[in-house]
Amino acid sequence: MAFHNNRFMGFATLVIVVLLISNYQVLGQPGCSGDFGELVQICWNFISKTGSPVVPYTSEQCCNTIRNDVNIPCVCQSITDKDEQVLSMEKIVSVAESCGKPVAHGSKCGSK
Repeated sequence: MAFHNNRFMGFATLVIVVLLISNYQVLGQPGCSGDFGELVQICWNFISKTGSPVVPYTSEQCCNTIRNDVNIPCVCQSITDKDEQVLSMEKIVSVAESCGKPVAHGSKCGSK
């Protein structure tokens, strides 16, 4: 029974990621909507609420995306309550910092 629950949770997580990415790309919201989709798609394992609450490392691909393709301050301002249900704001800030693009001190990421 646990195997089926794990498969369901994996599938549910995949559906949420696809919905988050497609929501921002289909609506074509101004600003950093593409940045958000890229961040979620490439860095999901490091910024989702699943797994460890602390990010011990990140991938080079995720860091390259953050350094070259994502406007982190814009993404932080655009995150909705719905996004915060599956994404960890603390992890986003931590990953950005570990990739050499720290969020400015005193900045807000998400609703917090």
